[in-house]
Amino acid sequence: MKIEKNMLRDRAKALSPVTDEMWQEVSEHNRDMVEEFLNANTHLSPKTLKQYTSALRIFFNYVREKLKNKPLYKIKKRDFVSYFGYLRTHQLSSSALKFKKSAVSALCNHIENVVVDDDEDYEGFTKFTNAVKDIPTNKTYEKIPITLEEYKLVVKKLLEKKDYISVAYVAISFHVGSRKSETLRFKKEIVDYKKEEGMNFVMSHTVLTKGRSGGKPVRYMINDDAIKYVKLWLDNRGYEHEYIFTTIRKGESKVVSEGWADTVSKKVANILGRRANIHLFKSSCITNLLEQGVDIKLVSKYVAQHESTETTSLYDLRDDTEGMATIFK
Repeated sequence: MKIEKNMLRDRAKALSPVTDEMWQEVSEHNRDMVEEFLNANTHLSPKTLKQYTSALRIFFNYVREKLKNKPLYKIKKRDFVSYFGYLRTHQLSSSALKFKKSAVSALCNHIENVVVDDDEDYEGFTKFTNAVKDIPTNKTYEKIPITLEEYKLVVKKLLEKKDYISVAYVAISFHVGSRKSETLRFKKEIVDYKKEEGMNFVMSHTVLTKGRSGGKPVRYMINDDAIKYVKLWLDNRGYEHEYIFTTIRKGESKVVSEGWADTVSKKVANILGRRANIHLFKSSCITNLLEQGVDIKLVSKYVAQHESTETTSLYDLRDDTEGMATIFK
């Protein structure tokens, strides 16, 4: 089912990947510099390294095709401006443009910090990515939060299909506010935790948030509704495993992939009839709590796991029409 309801513009066409054969046609010097940079950043997550690899391959393949395969130390600001013009013709999202810039910028930082003093070719090297300044945000979809009523509808439809694992995932994502990578690290032991007196939730075991070097350790609040549907899934799973979100592959139980989590968001989108990607759950969780009157400081510290309320406010999708009506009174 193609979801178009809350689109603001046409989707960007993905750039074709740079194959290994194409990469071998890139100058050896540029390939070596990319390899050196990636080897120096093995502390990054495998996913981030994969994204950096892809972005740098795209850039240097452009250098091969349009800039006569010139070596990195000869690339100038005007070359990078030209490259961004090429990217913009493909109508990439602002987030995609920013990442492609940041990947090349990180490589330039590596050159300035490590290479310049040891390689005479890079004497006088300047960070050419600074030629591209602000990249305006261009949203593809309007972010519409999932309401409590819509959440109940999604749960009902998934229960009708006996899709208990998806119900458990949606319940945690909607109520808890954890990112998908963190949600997939929750262990089944949480259903046996005892609530403290006067509390309607349990604290999860420690999980690591997204970030460099494994991220920071945090514990999430798991409410009764989420626990109920996690128990339902575990009761129907039919096999034992330490973690909640698992599946059987080749006769062996394994934790599901992050790609599996993305398929759940597609199911939600099909039920609601609008775009509802996996990142919308966190915004919806935060928005619903704020609409109920929960102090943003509490939401920020205990649910969103943010360092400041300023970050949390970026996830606030409340409709403030009534407040707008008072502006010119």
